[in-house]
Amino acid sequence: MCLFEMGFEEKAIKLQVKEEKACETKKICLHAFTDLTYVAPIVFLYLLKECYVHGNLKATKKFRALQQEVHQVLCNSPQPGPATFVAYCLYILPIFGSYCEGFSHLIVSAFHRFLKTAATTGDSLEAKIIAVQLFLDIVEGSIDHDERIAVKILEVFDIKLTDIEKVASQSKAKNDRWFHNVKAFLEQYIFGFIESESYMTAVNLLEHFSIRQSGESFLVKMIEKKQFRAAEKWATFMGKPMLFMLVQEYVDRNKLKNAYLIVKKNNLQQEFPDVHHKYKESALKKLAEKACWDVAEAKANGDRQLVDYLVYLAMEAGYLEKVDELCNRYSLEGFPKAQEHEAIFLQHCFLNLNELGVEDIIWVDELNGLGKATCHIEGSKVVGLDCEWKPNYVKGSKPNKNMFEDPRGGLSGLAEKILGAGLNKTRRNSNWEQRPLSQNQLEYAALDAAVLIQIFYRVCDHSHTADALDGHNKIEWKSYIVSHMDNPRKSRKESRLRKEPEPEVKEDEA
Repeated sequence: MCLFEMGFEEKAIKLQVKEEKACETKKICLHAFTDLTYVAPIVFLYLLKECYVHGNLKATKKFRALQQEVHQVLCNSPQPGPATFVAYCLYILPIFGSYCEGFSHLIVSAFHRFLKTAATTGDSLEAKIIAVQLFLDIVEGSIDHDERIAVKILEVFDIKLTDIEKVASQSKAKNDRWFHNVKAFLEQYIFGFIESESYMTAVNLLEHFSIRQSGESFLVKMIEKKQFRAAEKWATFMGKPMLFMLVQEYVDRNKLKNAYLIVKKNNLQQEFPDVHHKYKESALKKLAEKACWDVAEAKANGDRQLVDYLVYLAMEAGYLEKVDELCNRYSLEGFPKAQEHEAIFLQHCFLNLNELGVEDIIWVDELNGLGKATCHIEGSKVVGLDCEWKPNYVKGSKPNKNMFEDPRGGLSGLAEKILGAGLNKTRRNSNWEQRPLSQNQLEYAALDAAVLIQIFYRVCDHSHTADALDGHNKIEWKSYIVSHMDNPRKSRKESRLRKEPEPEVKEDEA
């Protein structure tokens, strides 16, 4: 066995074994791996473990090097045959404890690679019987193998339901070990994985044994648990009706990218003509919200319908320069689609200032206006302030937690949760340096502050109601005034001096 790739400079591994204070040198010789005629599987596994333990490369590189060596070993005609040799190795591996799972994957992957190049192993029938017996022992719990190894054993030895039934019937004649209904027995085994939410293992087994059942609730459950790969594999196995259901579930849950990829992969464009366009529009909107206009334009790729939508997003954001730029570049005279897109967009439920009782917006741009605003704030009982600043976290400290954490995120998600409607954020990255600001920009800026007052009152009402009902769980409001001087920024030199330990002073130096 050539061990250069394992990090050894010689062709043999020297093992130091201490016996009665004497040091004896042992070697794993080349003959042990080049000729496996008289080497038992357990000896081979022991030598494999020693190679792994004494190799000085990282685990991933050692795994790849050993996989190559195992593949070479299978090409050297181990007795009674490569497939049977692998089956016996898998039977023995559990006694190696913590090495069992890793070596099982290693040997199975090497054997799978060997099968791609070998015309025939010559011992496939005998090996399949051993592999079936091994799988049944794993299912019954008498052999401790990982569930993923059980699935790989089925796949690499091509074990079918008829093979299991045949071995089970032979087992009945020997020791009364007979499964009256092998399929029901396997379904019960698979149901255990579904109960434990090991969905991918369950799907692999169902697909391998061609067990079809009503999978609508099963599909929904996998999606709800965010097991998308398992759901997609199951739907593909079940056929087009289940794929249609999967795409519709993705669309209903606004997972347009997942829906688009399924439609594209399975050629379902005719059944779902709008999914591609909705996904592209969703991607453009996300880019526009981040002010990535050039990237969004590149994504549109000259598609007239998508360019129209991008112009609409620029109009909604108040970014009139981008509107003119796009209209000139793509000759969009009059932009006839704008009203149509606006009508569609306004169908979404967003909060507006009229609903919050805000009559007018005053833009403070000079000293007298600032004085009037200050007097107005001083006379108000509740004030909503929307502040923008650059995060400046102190290294090693934890950022403040938001008491209203919500998966929808941000103030819009909080407003939707408490007030029932979110905020229109498409204007977030408009040109705020222009003067005067557009009416859309003014409304956007004022809405972020005004909605805080409504949230405050709503939460206060909720806390009073809870207090009246059960006398506890009242939400307490606290305010904090944090000065930037509380955590003054230290110079790098001061930080370094603080981290460096003081030098030790010897007694004679003292």
